[in-house]
Amino acid sequence: MAFTTLIDPETLQAHLDDPDWVVVDCRFSLSDPAYGRRAYQDAHIPGAVYAHLDEDLSGPIVPGRTGRHPLPDPEQLARKLGAWGIDNRTQVVAYDDAGGAFAARLWWLLGWLGHEAVAVLDGGWPRWVREGRPVRSGVETRPARTFVPRLRPERAVSADEVLRHLHDPAWRLLDARAPARYRGEQEPIDPVAGHIPGAVNAPFAENLTPEGTFRPPEQLRQRFEALLGNVPPERVICYCGSGVTAAHNLLSMAHAGLPGARLYAGSWSEWIADPRRPVARGAAP
Repeated sequence: MAFTTLIDPETLQAHLDDPDWVVVDCRFSLSDPAYGRRAYQDAHIPGAVYAHLDEDLSGPIVPGRTGRHPLPDPEQLARKLGAWGIDNRTQVVAYDDAGGAFAARLWWLLGWLGHEAVAVLDGGWPRWVREGRPVRSGVETRPARTFVPRLRPERAVSADEVLRHLHDPAWRLLDARAPARYRGEQEPIDPVAGHIPGAVNAPFAENLTPEGTFRPPEQLRQRFEALLGNVPPERVICYCGSGVTAAHNLLSMAHAGLPGARLYAGSWSEWIADPRRPVARGAAP
């Protein structure tokens, strides 16, 4: 049975020696891009390989055109996946120490490439360590395999597509950032504050319990059904600052039995790159 949303530490530990399972450490810090690799080398889940958000899970930034974390080239990403020992039969498990905020990016990217057998470790690295499970240090490699991408382009939308659906009541735009950033009261990263007009604030942190695990599926379903109203998941577009934490909402919706929402990968940092695109501030009406 493939795991396609979340997985618990006990189940993962039972498969650490399975050659068809690959664990990927996605720890990262926006304020210290070298942090994740240092943390991985210091201690990680045995057998895990490391994926760097900027270097591995994003494409090159084009000033004035892209956001801060553009989607990587599918063929290049497929080669990296193969180098990490992942092929189309592999069960992938991604983890981080940020409640799944970065691991969900890899979860979404693999789905975008047509690979559904990928799950995020519920509770991530903090829970793994808290439960006293095995760790290893250093850098690990795995025998290379060949990953064949089967791109699902419909899972992502462009800025032009967002513009077309702006203020359309048949569609819902969800902003995963913290409320103060959504309202434009503070903006610690991007040069313009605010949100895309018509967007509803859906902070990704509210998908988690105080212990850092995902809320039960029924609670997540209630949360998102309240946010969506009568809009079906297939007409939901998720965004954030740069297309990373928005994937957390997509993962949470899928875990809640509400799959089919799409990612505006360029997100806010791409949206504001064109001054002709409208900006809203304050709470939603």
